[in-house]
Amino acid sequence: MKPLHELVSEFRKVSTPFYYYDIELLRETLDEVKKNIEGQPFAVHYALKANVNRKILNEISLAGLGADCVSGNEVKRALDVGFAPGEIVFAGVGKTDREITFGLENEIFSFNVESIEELRVLNDLAGKVGKKMNFALRINPNIDANTHEYITTGTRDNKFGITLNELWESLQLIKALPNVDFIGIHFHIGSQITDLGRFKELAIRINELQTRISEAGFSLPHVNVGGGLGIDYENPDTSPISDFRAYFQLFKKHINLFPNQILHFELGRSIVGQCGSLISEVLYTKPGDSTTFMILDAGMTELIRPALYRVKHVIQNLSSVEGSDIYDVVGPICETSDAFDRGISLPKTKRGDLIAIRSSGAYAEVMSSRYNLRDVAPSVYSTDLS
Repeated sequence: MKPLHELVSEFRKVSTPFYYYDIELLRETLDEVKKNIEGQPFAVHYALKANVNRKILNEISLAGLGADCVSGNEVKRALDVGFAPGEIVFAGVGKTDREITFGLENEIFSFNVESIEELRVLNDLAGKVGKKMNFALRINPNIDANTHEYITTGTRDNKFGITLNELWESLQLIKALPNVDFIGIHFHIGSQITDLGRFKELAIRINELQTRISEAGFSLPHVNVGGGLGIDYENPDTSPISDFRAYFQLFKKHINLFPNQILHFELGRSIVGQCGSLISEVLYTKPGDSTTFMILDAGMTELIRPALYRVKHVIQNLSSVEGSDIYDVVGPICETSDAFDRGISLPKTKRGDLIAIRSSGAYAEVMSSRYNLRDVAPSVYSTDLS
């Protein structure tokens, strides 16, 4: 992993803003994932919603991971870059008939069904194409992930999954549906979870539900715990890879799998988050009453997380190390919310300096927009630099 300030001369050859991806770090991260599931009845599906860059996906596919998709186009992208249909799961609360049919026709591994009505629709559509389709029932376990309210997905106030009360109604319905095969249960309680105790709580809840589902007469070969493992946004250099060992060991210790059951994971941010940085150039510095505005050529159109969630990314001046000043680091978009951080100390900065906004490998490029009719920022890869 080469320090970014050593790449300034290479970065100067590319028009800013752009996304820079450290492919070597991505490969190291994937190796760490694989090392910690080796010999275990575990399967990892990469959550495409974190980043659908084709080169990134190709690396992940070559590493042998499956794909977790939440739209028909994500399923198509996964197939296009080489993920095997039998390793693709399709989740999401609002799958259209067209999207479901596409998944059915391409014989993906499984649908994660999120409502009783969706279960009926899946059964009907499977019958129309003459297939019997695997599905896992997504259950809302009513566990607070203790993360940002917008990325908490496992409480009774969230739109995701069926409630515990609906579970028993669903089990009765499943027995009457001829075109679907109930192969597992699925959970996902949220994103950017750094308190592993939340996953322990999930594991205990799953054990309780597994016992009750088994007593109802179902033998399920698969359990899917979703994803949500966070990254260290504050220390991307000292913590470039999440603690996958502790994560997988927790589930190994606390989930009681039945014989021959496979435990599935859907990891996104923890795989790609730290390998990406948004590289931008300083357009202007502008004095204000209580701060100096550092105006970049990147904005919320290239990285919306600070504007949407008010979260912080490490910001580095790659061109200067001299002195210091207090800056509001903002973009060019015609919105006051277009700010990456405010009141932060950085080296003395001038027009033309290169700025890196770290930990941008997840939910940056994939959530970018052309608001203000902005150009699409390109991607640059470490393997392409001299």
